[in-house]
Amino acid sequence: MTDKRAAGPIRAAWWVRAAVCFTAALAVLWALQRLLVPKYMGRVVEGNLISEYYQETSPHDLVILGDCEVYENISPVILWEEFGITSYIRGSAQQLIPQSYYLLEDTLRRERPKAVLLSVAAMQEGEQTNEAYNRMTMEGMEWSGVKLRALQATMMDEESLVEYVFPLLRYHSRFKELGREDFRYFWKRGKVSHNGYYMRADVRPLGDFPTERRLADYRFPPVSAEYLERIRLLCEREGIRLVLFKAPSLYPAWHDQWEAQVQAYADEHGLAYVNCIPRIGEIGLDFNRDTYDGGLHMNVYGAEKLTKYLGSFLKEECELADHRGEQDLAGIWQEKIRFYDAMKAGQEADVREYGYLPQFAED
Repeated sequence: MTDKRAAGPIRAAWWVRAAVCFTAALAVLWALQRLLVPKYMGRVVEGNLISEYYQETSPHDLVILGDCEVYENISPVILWEEFGITSYIRGSAQQLIPQSYYLLEDTLRRERPKAVLLSVAAMQEGEQTNEAYNRMTMEGMEWSGVKLRALQATMMDEESLVEYVFPLLRYHSRFKELGREDFRYFWKRGKVSHNGYYMRADVRPLGDFPTERRLADYRFPPVSAEYLERIRLLCEREGIRLVLFKAPSLYPAWHDQWEAQVQAYADEHGLAYVNCIPRIGEIGLDFNRDTYDGGLHMNVYGAEKLTKYLGSFLKEECELADHRGEQDLAGIWQEKIRFYDAMKAGQEADVREYGYLPQFAED
């Protein structure tokens, strides 16, 4: 006859063992996922740009949205040093206009900027062409209803929502690609940007570009136009001044037909629009020195020149306050300046020694 008094403890012990095994299995899966998810701390660091925003402890009067035309060309540290403007770049590689909209929504969960600077370069792109770019944007966002809507709106057909919820399902085959940085940054990644700005102090002068092909249709995709309007209306509801921006990059070409559409939209809705291509001389850019990739993007010297020009424009256009006299903010930004200056000096030293930046060199 079974001792009923022993059955209870036996059943309890079974549940304890099951719970321990289940917890251990979850811990192993979590550790595997953390190991296999790309760390973006080597040659490609852009995958960390979106997530670094959530480390901020002070508000920003200016939020900048867009692709590489903002995060490689505008320096928030210079905006602070020269004008006392507090700013952050919520930029990411090949960021679509719909993604800019959802990043603005996400920003408004945390703060209310006085102005938004939006890059219009992505107006020509109706959908994403490379999953890696989607991952660099979407994986860095905090989970919320905004992120869920962003994923539903911008995922490629071959992408799966469940693989964003459980990245291990997407990256389980990365074992063969694991490198030193995957272990070094297992617990915590280093900081790679300066309020969203991606610094490069190397120089590669202007080169020859391929001849641009004529397009059959220069109209912007409807989804880009739809989300530009949504950005405008959201800014209007929140009392935020929206400014449209085109960087002074020389390639890919910015067609006159696109320029006309953006200018017409800005005129129709009373928006400020600054296209920096015809202002290259006024800005003082020298494409033999101020670009690190032959004219596509600015290096730190070009970005600082462009930022000084934009800062003067934005301060007047958006009536942004000078916060340099505020002790608490000044202390926070002094730390940012030290980090910025140290990285710039380190990169300049590498360029002098090697002629290039080793951390960004091709393998």
